Amino acid sequence: MKIQHTRLRGRAGLLAVGAVIAFTIAGCSSGTSTSQSTSTASETPEPSIYCDEECAAQLELEAAPESVQCNVGVSWSATSFPYGAVSSKQIPELAASWFPGMTVTVTDGQGDAAIQSGQVDEMVAQGIDVLIISPRDSDALAGAVDRAVAAGVKVIAADRAVNTTVSTYIGSDNVEAGVVSGENIAAVLGDGGKLVELAGSLGASPTIARGDGLRTALEGSGVTIVDSQTADYDQAKGLTVMQDLLQKYPSGSIDGVYTHNDQMAFGAIQAIKEAARESEIQVFSIDGEDKALEYIQNGEMQSTVGYPLVTKESVIAAAKLCSGESLEERITLDSTLIDESNVADYIGKSPQTGG
Repeated sequence: MKIQHTRLRGRAGLLAVGAVIAFTIAGCSSGTSTSQSTSTASETPEPSIYCDEECAAQLELEAAPESVQCNVGVSWSATSFPYGAVSSKQIPELAASWFPGMTVTVTDGQGDAAIQSGQVDEMVAQGIDVLIISPRDSDALAGAVDRAVAAGVKVIAADRAVNTTVSTYIGSDNVEAGVVSGENIAAVLGDGGKLVELAGSLGASPTIARGDGLRTALEGSGVTIVDSQTADYDQAKGLTVMQDLLQKYPSGSIDGVYTHNDQMAFGAIQAIKEAARESEIQVFSIDGEDKALEYIQNGEMQSTVGYPLVTKESVIAAAKLCSGESLEERITLDSTLIDESNVADYIGKSPQTGG
């Protein structure tokens, strides 16, 4: 497999850097390489272990894998964090293994909605048949998705929803993930517990949903959210935001921190250790990265809610759309609380490895 970095210029005139995952170069258009695998399918397409029977039934492919012929564009909000980086790597690899006639182009939105929008427009202009998109902002990317749909492109919203009509959304229920974590927080902290929240990127659907789920679960629990700050799903920002919160709230005024992803939790844990307040502040998170599981085993983190990658499901869904098969409007993967009682079951097969 050859990876070629390509510059894509969106219609808004913004320069964006994307990665085109190439197997055999078939041609070039507008400065972008088109690629197609010349191999034969080597594995049977199967969803992850986090896709239950209902989910798997929704993704059952009727077409023979070798008959799938189409161009797929993948637009990820950013690849600077593990979920985006691993997803952007796995999708073309799975496509090459399962569907030799599927061409895949992957772009990195660099955390900028305008850049990501321009990249989508460029891929549509290059003739993609299916778009898999995880938007930086659910509202800001709606226009680009609408233009794609108007051009005849089938759209899969992966992990993050986009606020317009798409063929399907694939992901865990972010509200449910927030509820699961919130119920655990209520049980651990109890009546009178004081919680701070490190939220994800403003405008991103998981940020809104994970915050809503938390608040739903905490209603009537006696746990109070004393502060909520944005840390953009970023470990370094999680560190600095938590440092500021620890300065603002002295010893005894915070019992727990809820982070919208594990990366921010890692930063928060570092800040808590530096302040020597490990004994008084519990850390609760969402995602299920390998490092988070290690922290839970070591007693440095109370829990995380498994939020699996949707790479396998997205590639199969793209194949179904390419073959003219229908999909449900929403395909949901499991959200599971992982704490000291069951963490050993997930070591080596964490939700963030794709299952």
